[in-house]
Amino acid sequence: MDGKYTFKEFDKNLNDGYQMFFTYVRNRYLLFKTADNCYTQKLLEADDKNPQPRHAIITHKRVKEMFPFMENIEYKVGVNE
Repeated sequence: MDGKYTFKEFDKNLNDGYQMFFTYVRNRYLLFKTADNCYTQKLLEADDKNPQPRHAIITHKRVKEMFPFMENIEYKVGVNE
C-alpha cells in the first residue's frame, strides 16, 4: 500500500459513525451517514465564487464521485451537528 487514503477507508469511516470534514471545489463541508445509501452534507464555509446549498441529502454514488476531488479530509466521532 502506498499510504494513500482510499475511498474504501473513507467509506468504512462513514459507516463506523465518523463525521467527515473536507474541502470540495473551494468549499468546506461536513458529511455523515444518516441511513443506508443516505448521507447528509452540510456546507460549513462557502467560497463566494461557488455558491452551494447549505444542506443537502446525497447518495453513496455521489459521495464516491466526489471523493477523488476532496481535499483536507478530517474526521471526528460524536453527535451530528
